[in-house]
Amino acid sequence: MEELSYKEEIEALQSYSDYEARGDLLYMQHEDDAARLEWAFYRPSGSHPQQIQDPNHLVAIMAFNHSRLGALERFDLLSPEIIMSDVLRNKIRNRSRMLFRAMIDDDFCDLVSVLQKYPIFMELACDQMINGRIWNETYAKPDAASAFLCLAAEKVDEKLFAGLKGRLRPLSSMNIDEVKEHLESLLYQAQNLHILLKEYYVTAFEQWMAKTSLHPLQKTLWQKKINHLKEIP
Repeated sequence: MEELSYKEEIEALQSYSDYEARGDLLYMQHEDDAARLEWAFYRPSGSHPQQIQDPNHLVAIMAFNHSRLGALERFDLLSPEIIMSDVLRNKIRNRSRMLFRAMIDDDFCDLVSVLQKYPIFMELACDQMINGRIWNETYAKPDAASAFLCLAAEKVDEKLFAGLKGRLRPLSSMNIDEVKEHLESLLYQAQNLHILLKEYYVTAFEQWMAKTSLHPLQKTLWQKKINHLKEIP
């Protein structure tokens, strides 16, 4: 009788209700790299975190590309040897682009964490910041945006900063109480904010105030706080 390939074996398991559990038992620790590679591809709920740490780089790459984990978790699990190799890193190029796009569409916290660990991805991050479509379902946190600007210091130009600004929550989307709370929050963390970000917010608050009906005394108090934001080194 002809021996089944691993692909055929895996396909034969699909008739079982506990298909994934059976597959994990058979292939997660299989001695043959080819078996583990196939299971990293076919595992129905996406690859297991353990597979991203497989000692065989090709298995780990397959698992990285087929995982459903978030970007930071995947980059944390993947071997640095893969990321630092031009040849191997190229095998996760398309998935990395998608993951950086997702991190830039988020609050920037995971983005900063990945770039701190792997600055080799800075070019990719800047490309997505400039050219990636802006969704604004989640806005960048000012402190994380500042950290990104520090990490990208040599690459910061008008285009990059414009891409970053487009991912900050605009004051126009807030009511007066929310704007006030936002200003207070920025003042609290002002010493950790990048100078470009402080300059941006000072202008944004002054423009917002000019368009908002406020009592003269309120305007004076607002301007005092805005000036304080401007002056904090």
